[in-house]
Amino acid sequence: MKRILLILFLSAAHFNLSAQELNCQVSINSDQIQGSVNKQIFEQLKSAIMEFMNNTKWTSEIYAPNEKIECSLFLTISQSSGSDSYSGKIQVQSRRPVFKSSYHTQAINYEDEYLQFKFQQFTQLQFNLNVFNDNLTSILAYYAYVIIAADNDTFSSLGGTPYWQKAQVVAQNAQSSGDAGWDPSKSQKNRYWLIENTLQPVFKGIRECMYQYSHALDIMNQDVEGGRAELLKSLDLLKPVYTARPASFPMQLFFNAKRDELINIFKGGLPEEKNKAMEVLTMVDPAGTTKYTKILE
Repeated sequence: MKRILLILFLSAAHFNLSAQELNCQVSINSDQIQGSVNKQIFEQLKSAIMEFMNNTKWTSEIYAPNEKIECSLFLTISQSSGSDSYSGKIQVQSRRPVFKSSYHTQAINYEDEYLQFKFQQFTQLQFNLNVFNDNLTSILAYYAYVIIAADNDTFSSLGGTPYWQKAQVVAQNAQSSGDAGWDPSKSQKNRYWLIENTLQPVFKGIRECMYQYSHALDIMNQDVEGGRAELLKSLDLLKPVYTARPASFPMQLFFNAKRDELINIFKGGLPEEKNKAMEVLTMVDPAGTTKYTKILE
């Protein structure tokens, strides 16, 4: 989905019709790996992941260079078995620009504890949406689609649906791997459930909130009070979600990305806004109640 607000202000000279969608930064921490493992393999892994994420054309949409989605992957490698098998965790973050400002708002902040893969020296990562090749490329492709889907949800209501569905295809194909991250029976908070929950109607309010929330931030650059009021209204969309599924995994993911930002925004609000924000936020995100008291300071 083209991000209309941004495209209106792009110069035609800046378009690159072959530009890919992601500007992905990659970090790898292998400090926990001891012994005879050649640490240069992790530099090769980093380069391979960056090339795979940034040079693959994930959609049919045209992204100008300054429309690329800013995202990061942080891999922590904690175990190595054999000569090419590794495990650990991966943290996925993405952010989108706020209209007519230098500010970026976080869309995803998720730590996946089920990172298992094989990687050999000089391996070139290749991916086919309809075929499971290996766990590493499936995990990376899955998160590429998740990042693009979440980004599109911020620019239009439920706009990321086609890419959430592509992530679901990746997850379904990868279940044959036996990796716990794809297995619905192994955990209620893994890659399988992230995508399964996102596409369920009961959680639609979270995605609708993400769009209205982002639109409110776009307004704030020119109308701080008006944007803050719209943002407050967007949070009402979370109430029926919480009522139906209190303390759910999707709500935790939403607030992992947004909790600190909400506190900073409403700290500058009017007294009635602060009180309303506290009422709504402590209801739909009781785990953050202690942090939300900072709004009233």
